[in-house]
Amino acid sequence: MKKHLLDYNLKVRLPIIVFTALLAFTVTYYASYAERNGIGYSPEQPIKYSHKLHAGDMRIDCKYCHIGVEKSRVASVPSADICMNCHTVARADRPEIVKLIKYYNEGKPIEWKRIHRVPDFVYFNHSVHVNKNIDCVNCHGDVKQMEQVAQVNSFTMGACLTCHRNPEQKIFNYEQVKGNLKKGPENCAACHR
Repeated sequence: MKKHLLDYNLKVRLPIIVFTALLAFTVTYYASYAERNGIGYSPEQPIKYSHKLHAGDMRIDCKYCHIGVEKSRVASVPSADICMNCHTVARADRPEIVKLIKYYNEGKPIEWKRIHRVPDFVYFNHSVHVNKNIDCVNCHGDVKQMEQVAQVNSFTMGACLTCHRNPEQKIFNYEQVKGNLKKGPENCAACHR
């Protein structure tokens, strides 16, 4: 009787379990495709913001708007408060600034569309990289030249490991930072917690 029940479980339940596992893997793989290979992703934002103007022409440091990037694992997306540090006076009559002022006056957060993302199951710490003087350009591209930000690099495990294993080949300012830098961790627990 027990052998018959075991045979039944193997013949019926095992294929169902295998099918469900394969289906879950396939759905997850394709659902996360844009996050893994989102090169070229450049959504329209609620307020048109030129990084070329602000970070490029005006040379405003990334860290001014993306506060906490030196102390936090996230770079943070700027709130209207940060923008209003300048735009209470500067170009307040421009259509996009008028939108900004409306968000600010109504106390509503700007619903920026996220461009760069690693999967939720990956731990990434901006401050570790920034404090090693790894320039934002290495992962985010030359944002200082972008009117509208787009993802230019892949944020896959392979891309991160390539940089961790061969920083001298991947980090554009390697000669400036090599004394402060060693190869990044390659063990699973460094990123998968």
